[in-house]
Amino acid sequence: MKKISRANLPHHTQDDMRSEYHFNYKNVRRNRFAGRIDQDRVVVVLDPDISEVFTTPEAVQTVFRALITTMPRPPQSKRHQKSSSTERPK
Repeated sequence: MKKISRANLPHHTQDDMRSEYHFNYKNVRRNRFAGRIDQDRVVVVLDPDISEVFTTPEAVQTVFRALITTMPRPPQSKRHQKSSSTERPK
């Protein structure tokens, strides 16, 4: 392998962007975290101040479960209790 001197390379600052980029998609890897999440779970990103207090998933779940017990329950729907006397005439 041949070493390339930095003196021969064009000088680019951090603000310089090329007009076009070419990506080699042969080197692409799958998302390594994709298999770690169950389909029934929801991933939520916490703000930094909240994540300082709730440092584990168990801590967050405990607080949410306590909050759920204080919330009023929605009224039961009557969709499943359909009587035969409410049928439409033909």
